[in-house]
Amino acid sequence: MPVTKQVGAYEAKTTLPALLAQVSRGREIVITKHARPIARLVPVETPVSRDRTVFARMRALRARLSLAKGETAKELINEGRRI
Repeated sequence: MPVTKQVGAYEAKTTLPALLAQVSRGREIVITKHARPIARLVPVETPVSRDRTVFARMRALRARLSLAKGETAKELINEGRRI
């Protein structure tokens, strides 16, 4: 992993888009306040392409589930609120 970069909180606030671009390329950034580390920006470990499978699984589940004839989702929600 590349060398960690440290930036102050004010600089992080004013240059956030540029910092996010660096993080997306694999760089880790430590945000400091009064020279003390308070937060760390790191790249997400899960690739975006794997996250798309969640939507496909949700669509498949929705296709398998169905409401009783004449029943609406709104009625089920309202019924659940009464309990």
